[in-house]
Amino acid sequence: MANLLDINLNRLVVFAAVVEAGSITAAAKRLGLAKTVVSAHMQKLEAEIGSQLLVRTTRRLHLTEAGTLFYEACERILRDTEAAVSQAGSCARQPRGRLRLSCPVDYAAAVVAPLAARLCREYPELKVEILSSDQRVDMVAEGIDLAIRAGQLTDSSHRAASIARFEEWLVAAPGLFRDRLPQSPAELARAAFVGLSVLPNPLYWTFTRDGETETRRFDPAIMANTTSAVLAAVRADAGVAILPDYNVANEVAAGRLVRLLPDWKLPGGGIYAVFPATARRPQKVSVFIDALKKHQAG
Repeated sequence: MANLLDINLNRLVVFAAVVEAGSITAAAKRLGLAKTVVSAHMQKLEAEIGSQLLVRTTRRLHLTEAGTLFYEACERILRDTEAAVSQAGSCARQPRGRLRLSCPVDYAAAVVAPLAARLCREYPELKVEILSSDQRVDMVAEGIDLAIRAGQLTDSSHRAASIARFEEWLVAAPGLFRDRLPQSPAELARAAFVGLSVLPNPLYWTFTRDGETETRRFDPAIMANTTSAVLAAVRADAGVAILPDYNVANEVAAGRLVRLLPDWKLPGGGIYAVFPATARRPQKVSVFIDALKKHQAG
């Protein structure tokens, strides 16, 4: 079997042009090359594959039997190459193929899934696979194209795009404080707490107001590893919890939860789209990131 490393595949284009044009002179004109360059390509190609492809007469070039077979193969190769280049160019212009995406459970349900449905309708050749988890996954090991992460970014070899900012809210069920809502972090000392265990320090929180700072360590009644479980426990009067505003804003607006200490600020965070560092970002990744930004800004 011939070693392709020993063959200059650019000569296939020149060879096909010579066959189709009928002469080296005509092929040189078609390709915009000097006649001597085309002739040299043919001589080198025959040397590289170890077979005579053309019989040169005073009037015209004729294919040998090997040349005829080789030309038929060249046609297929060049046609397939042209199709591959065209398809790759189409991918660069319009998203297509499978987008494997990882994101927090709550964000997947509230934002990513509806957005994926819209984009798949808009781009029929785009397929989205959503992997919902509040645990951070290894993007390389899991073959992830795009990961949505909330909070603070850690150092990584991946690239990231900022999607939005969020606040943390202290919330509870309306019936948890029947007589009087707490007015300061100090009044939460005996309150039961529902914590999100996947956070780096789920029990320690710092409240600030007008330059005043107060750090509390909460006593957990329940710890859960997903925000949906924390939210369900809080609704059931298990205690107070601290959750991102995008998780609880609708609950507060509907009266199912109350926001406690709204004048006190808690450390917020960002929502980021993280993707592998490649020379050129795939169009399907760019389209999804742009759609996320528009959604959050809207």
